[in-house]
Amino acid sequence: MAARRKHVPQRTCVICRQVRPKRELIRLVRTPDAGVQIDPGGKMPGRGAYLCQNPACWEKAARTRILDKALRTTLTDEERGMIASYRAQLILSDDSDE
Repeated sequence: MAARRKHVPQRTCVICRQVRPKRELIRLVRTPDAGVQIDPGGKMPGRGAYLCQNPACWEKAARTRILDKALRTTLTDEERGMIASYRAQLILSDDSDE
């Protein structure tokens, strides 16, 4: 009898629209107090949106209103700054891997 493959949850990056396994994407969540936070564990309560680890997606998320629509909220300048700084961390981690 063939071994059963385990189901792997799939999610879509809200920016580039690529479908990937959930563990490869980073979740942003609209908290109950209408703030937006990065949720690396993917377990925080609230409405979520997923971004891939491509720095270009994070840059586009910081400068456009795509995340506003996906999270059904308006991002503040502080939250956009948090997204931009996370993008910088992704770039630094890419450089250190090489």
